[in-house]
Amino acid sequence: MTAAQPVGLPESTVADRDVDPREAILEVKNLRTSFFSAEGPVHAVDNVSFNVRRGEAVALVGESGCGKSVTAMSIMRLVTPPGRVTAGEIRFKGRDLAALSERAMRSVRGNDIAMVFQEPMTSLNPVFKVGDQVAEAIRIHQRLSKKAAWQRAGEMLELVSIPDPHKRLYDYPHQLSGGMRQRVMIAMALSCDPELLIADEPTTALDVTIQAQIMELLASLQQRLGLAILLITHDLGVVAEFCERIIVMYTGRIVEESPVRDLFANPAHPYTRGLLKSLPSVSRGEKTRLPTIAGMVPPITNLPPGCKFNPRCPDVMPICLGNEPARMIVAPGHDARCYLHGDEADPERL
Repeated sequence: MTAAQPVGLPESTVADRDVDPREAILEVKNLRTSFFSAEGPVHAVDNVSFNVRRGEAVALVGESGCGKSVTAMSIMRLVTPPGRVTAGEIRFKGRDLAALSERAMRSVRGNDIAMVFQEPMTSLNPVFKVGDQVAEAIRIHQRLSKKAAWQRAGEMLELVSIPDPHKRLYDYPHQLSGGMRQRVMIAMALSCDPELLIADEPTTALDVTIQAQIMELLASLQQRLGLAILLITHDLGVVAEFCERIIVMYTGRIVEESPVRDLFANPAHPYTRGLLKSLPSVSRGEKTRLPTIAGMVPPITNLPPGCKFNPRCPDVMPICLGNEPARMIVAPGHDARCYLHGDEADPERL
């Protein structure tokens, strides 16, 4: 079988997309993160490979429990026992983060790579003023005086468009709305000028209007500061507006990677097609039920042999029940872990 070509794109677009002049700032290769129990190791992230280029926004998507957040925590070296990274490489600007000492890794966090977590109220200390918390992060990483760090904290709140930023430094977290707290977390993450920002579900628990404001803020900061962003989300609508590339995960594995435009026009993996079909649309009739993906995600402790999606797949074939497929090339820059696309596997991402 020959590799499929994307639908609806001119050949020049496909060719141009194969070469990106921006170098990869983050390279994850064959990453495995395991959690150890009495029954043995469980691989929450298994054989994951991808990269993020300078100034690029990349989305990591999938259902809850697919391994998105564990992947992010592995990059930051924040996985705690009984879990740990057991295989693979995590290279930032050529340095393997998995091989760094904890002291060296503390220097990377904040200065080089920063992370915004899902729920700001659990990340901000309720008994300290917002300014103290932002200034503390600055003092730890940049060794500024208390006065200089406080001034910098005010500048960061202004950068993320918080009204009366220097006045807000004296507020406690409970005095701020959910959207304002998330802006404070973004300000704290960017306060030491990192080159890569990992945003783990940054709009969770916010209403739709505030979600849009937060994503517009991130897009603006990316353009202004030249940030690379790894966005972890389950919201494909956000991905379509914000990201250049998308990585789809299922049971701890990458099942598809593609430029966003190609993936929405020509999804290659049956799981991705199921996710896209389940999106609400104004073109559907009021009484039309949303399509769903049959079955349930298998428990990570009892995965099926072969392709892990085969119990739910509408296109399952006998070969899918044997060996797990590699990531097959669909088009330049687009691959899918699926036998529907022949046997032209990507040698870098088996």
